[in-house]
Amino acid sequence: MSELIEAIIDKAEYEHSMSLEEIVLLLTTPEAEKLYEAADRVREKYIGSQVELRGLVEFSNICRQNCLYCGLRRDNSNIPRYRLEASAIVDFGRRAAELGYKTLVLQSGEDEFFSPERLGPILSELKQLGVALTLSIGEKNREEYESLRKAGVDRYLLRIETTDKDLYERLDPGMSWTNRVRCLRDLKDLGYEVGTGSLVGLPGQTIESLARDILFFQELDVDMVGIGPFIPNPDTPLADADGGTFDLACRMMAITRLLLPDANIPATTAMETLQPDGRMLALKRGANVVMPNVTDTDYRKMYMLYPGKICLNDAPADCRVCVTGKIKAIGRTISVDQGFRRRRTFVKEQ
Repeated sequence: MSELIEAIIDKAEYEHSMSLEEIVLLLTTPEAEKLYEAADRVREKYIGSQVELRGLVEFSNICRQNCLYCGLRRDNSNIPRYRLEASAIVDFGRRAAELGYKTLVLQSGEDEFFSPERLGPILSELKQLGVALTLSIGEKNREEYESLRKAGVDRYLLRIETTDKDLYERLDPGMSWTNRVRCLRDLKDLGYEVGTGSLVGLPGQTIESLARDILFFQELDVDMVGIGPFIPNPDTPLADADGGTFDLACRMMAITRLLLPDANIPATTAMETLQPDGRMLALKRGANVVMPNVTDTDYRKMYMLYPGKICLNDAPADCRVCVTGKIKAIGRTISVDQGFRRRRTFVKEQ
């Protein structure tokens, strides 16, 4: 079996293709070190040693949706809700730019207050800082996405969470998996850099389903893939679920690197919640992006997607210094540009 696994990894490293069955084998084989080594080599070949740092602003924890796994779900009455004023959002963005961030990631629950009309002036001010803008505010219609694109948004993050339609609609009541996919295709068609991703370890999720997630990322040719372990939140209906594992999330991330060699792949914060130095390990296993939180600490504590989030009490400037030091300690450098996907052509090697 070890020879078969090595052959699958070798082929994927140079041809960037795998079958569903081959992905399943890599997700379940007892030993993953050769997979991680190959993912790191592909990252170095296509991305280089630079790590993209992106400043995260969590500007509202109000959400109209009621996803069973999410701490921001509409029916969770155990967290205080907040919505930042426009001036505060701009101020956080300005401070992040002063700290050297070249990309701002504006994230919220699906807060209907923030229409494209309300966001437009905010985006315009932030764009004057000379940064790339990423937005992550959930499902919109095509016209709204088009309006936000014209307002200056460069990238949009919308995780599919799972490509298992039945599981998706069971865990996301009132939502449509088909509409989620429509959103992603609209975003791509409108010229955004598109980010998506999976939650690994959801109740009822199968290994085959996870393998299909990876093939979906490749089929859509997404520009960024965020993969994190599912961490049960005590204020949700899935409080007693087992949750995902660091190992399986890393395998998903590494295989994604082999199949999307030039995509941007973050070392997610949730990984470090489960594993000390989890983000640095992820950077050695195919990841090339880290997104430190630049929101004030009082708000971070209310943006509680899952328990145990790291760095809740660290000032943004301290986070920047800390993560920069860790990245340099593993022999990597900090990117000085806006971190757009560096598309590379590749030739299958004989």
